[in-house]
Amino acid sequence: MKRTKIIDAIKHYEAIGLGNTISVKGWVRTKRGNNAITFIALNDGSIVHNLQIVADPAKFDEELMKQITTGACLHVTGTLVESQGKGQAVEVVAQEIEVYGTADPETYPLQKKGHSMEFLREIGHLRPRTNYFGCVLRLRHAMAFAIHKYFNDRGFFYLHTPLITASDAEGAGEMFSVSTLDPNNLPKTPEGKVDYTKDFFGKHVSLTVSGQLEGELGALALGGIYTFGPTFRAENSNTPRHLAEFWMIEPEVAFNDITDNMDLAEDFIKYLVQYALDNNMDDLQFLNDMFDKELIERMKFVVSHDFVRLGYTEAIDILLKSGKKFDFPVKWGIDLQSEHERYLVENHFQKPVILTDYPKEIKAFYMKLNDDGKTVRAMDVLFPKIGEIIGGSEREENYDKLMQRVQELHIPEKDVWWYLETRKYGSAPHSGFGLGFERLLLFVTGMTNIRDVIPFPRTPQNAEF
Repeated sequence: MKRTKIIDAIKHYEAIGLGNTISVKGWVRTKRGNNAITFIALNDGSIVHNLQIVADPAKFDEELMKQITTGACLHVTGTLVESQGKGQAVEVVAQEIEVYGTADPETYPLQKKGHSMEFLREIGHLRPRTNYFGCVLRLRHAMAFAIHKYFNDRGFFYLHTPLITASDAEGAGEMFSVSTLDPNNLPKTPEGKVDYTKDFFGKHVSLTVSGQLEGELGALALGGIYTFGPTFRAENSNTPRHLAEFWMIEPEVAFNDITDNMDLAEDFIKYLVQYALDNNMDDLQFLNDMFDKELIERMKFVVSHDFVRLGYTEAIDILLKSGKKFDFPVKWGIDLQSEHERYLVENHFQKPVILTDYPKEIKAFYMKLNDDGKTVRAMDVLFPKIGEIIGGSEREENYDKLMQRVQELHIPEKDVWWYLETRKYGSAPHSGFGLGFERLLLFVTGMTNIRDVIPFPRTPQNAEF
């Protein structure tokens, strides 16, 4: 008999037909009852809700029934009937039960409810089986699908940019090196440095921090592209907002100016939040009820309000006049910290904010210079509880101005010659931004630590699995 997913048994039982025999498979969440009747809560990951299995112990082998414990994997064949209890519309009266895999109740670590997130991080191989992480992983899938749908429906092209690169888009220099050289016997130049000409690529290469620079090449040929893939930062940051490996979505659009860029960013993120509300309400409701009581309300608020658009200089003025004592002092020219960003969003405006026109000294070399010569056409989208969720800019399309910035920042021309050449041959105004996928997931799940919205977090001193 073909397996019926539990989501279908719960959501589409009318189509299946009450009284019909179905086959369900999944893992035991709880088991309770007495000598006369046993109730088994079965979950197969397709939905946060469990399907109740009703079994008469007298009809099954005693040893089999003992094997049915929390965590065990079962195949149940039975009759789909209207539930006699509260909390579910239907249940299955078991006719046959097969135990695929047992789970020793003395050692299985998910016996109880209410485990802390810290404890669950220590058993990352099992935490997807909890309700919390089932919801998170289903939402992660839904958001990934919605990203592709959004851009495909609007005529963008999905561009695969390299994970191994010789360029540092951020200019930070904190990248993971990629090499086939023997670390115990490194070839050296006459000056005593590592001789990367002997390496696989003949030069020093690293894992990418961004697909943006390569993405611009696609935009200047195809009009509008987006990248969606893993990026890597070798920053020793042990905070709830940083990962060493995370995913980025980076659209680049020819002929878009900074206003177009802000319009696209606002429309894009509202679309994603609304998609979650429309398609994952069971998961959102569970997380709202069990973890963050304001989650759904906050999501609905974001999609129903225009984002504030605010210049950096005005934002600094608001922060200075706030009377609030920040951990990081405020003055013009600083790179805003999360506490500054969240004050603007959560306290002052009480809605998402798009900040623009940052000082050029704190932004990357490729951002378009404003007429004042001091600021660039950068934009950051700031969200409640998160701070910055999107960062982007109008790109500098003028060759001479871009070259000047490269020289001012002492960026080796040999590393970016190909990028500069796009400004020599048919240059065009263009803009783009990056959305941190895990930052988005923090918002749509209500989770407070970025390590809890990615299946296998990579952080300093942590690379399990």
